[in-house]
Amino acid sequence: MNARAQRLAAGLADLDRQRLRRSRRVLESPQGPHVRVDGRMLVNFSSNDYLGLANHPRMREAAHRAIDRYGVGAGASPMVSGHLEVHCEAERRFAAFSGLPRALLFGSGYAANLGILASLADRDSEIFSDELNHACLIDGARLSRARVTRYPHCDPDALDHLLGRSEAAVRIVATDAVFSMDGDIAPVPTLLDLCERHDAWLVLDDAHGIGVTGASGRGTLEHFGVRSPRIVYMATLGKALGGYGAFVGGEEEPMEWLLQRARTYIYSTALPPMAAAAAACALELLGEDPSLVARLGARIAELAAALERSGVPATPSPTAIQPVIVGTAQRALAASAALAERGFLVPAIRPPTVPEGTSRLRISLSAAHTRDEVEELAQALAGCLRP
Repeated sequence: MNARAQRLAAGLADLDRQRLRRSRRVLESPQGPHVRVDGRMLVNFSSNDYLGLANHPRMREAAHRAIDRYGVGAGASPMVSGHLEVHCEAERRFAAFSGLPRALLFGSGYAANLGILASLADRDSEIFSDELNHACLIDGARLSRARVTRYPHCDPDALDHLLGRSEAAVRIVATDAVFSMDGDIAPVPTLLDLCERHDAWLVLDDAHGIGVTGASGRGTLEHFGVRSPRIVYMATLGKALGGYGAFVGGEEEPMEWLLQRARTYIYSTALPPMAAAAAACALELLGEDPSLVARLGARIAELAAALERSGVPATPSPTAIQPVIVGTAQRALAASAALAERGFLVPAIRPPTVPEGTSRLRISLSAAHTRDEVEELAQALAGCLRP
């Protein structure tokens, strides 16, 4: 075995020792509140399909119609010949939905955040990043070549101090709007005030807020009632909106700058037309049926109450992400396996996704779950976590 192979083997053995090697689960059914795994039906509390739209009949119909009209692939970058009518319509609808002047359609949330930060920042910039930000914001900040300064999680006072010391020509505050492993919401109005005072951009990743927060599910901007030309807003299509891809929205000038400079937009094949059509359909469904968001809100409240009655020490979260922190990776894996035996699919989240000592069960709620399923999950959790 050569040195390179030995190094890989040793690294994999170390992951096994720490119980951190990841594996893929094969689903034998569509996404939904129930999924088939290894021939067994499980209640699915693992998916980010927060509104239950991933297998919605109208979403499927919209995708089929787009295939019939435009084919399967876009064929080229949007800057060459891949920008089709269906992409243009999806961008127009998202801008209207989010109350922003203009939107661009990206291939994924990861690509969108890399494109945003690498386009707005350069060597003369400083990016201020919440310490619990998603990997795509972390990687986008690193790739931008800007100075990167982490600030304590959701701590505006610490951020204010750091911004006040910065001498960078361009300052950017980058944060998840809803944090993907904790479910808490960033203090967006306060962050925006700081950006106004310190002449900074505010880059908001609302991947887990769109469709979930706000009275009508229009995301964190609606939740807080904020608008500002300083905000560059990203929301994904693959979670609550049930499809794939991402939108970036903002004022005309920064959106035109991204169109001209974002390498992850310019040098990527445009999103398949069926994905753009599904995105437009999801926005229609959300606008037509306010009960989707209301049902999800009911499940969130019901789970919090059920966990409290069952004595399960959950981390308070107002969103569809409900973490139960258990400490070690081994304990999280054991609890996840025990829940699967009881008929529930709940993933164990371990380092490096979360900090050492905070391995957890990440419960993801959907509007398609029932109250009984939520109650039964709380009871099963109590049994699995009992010393």
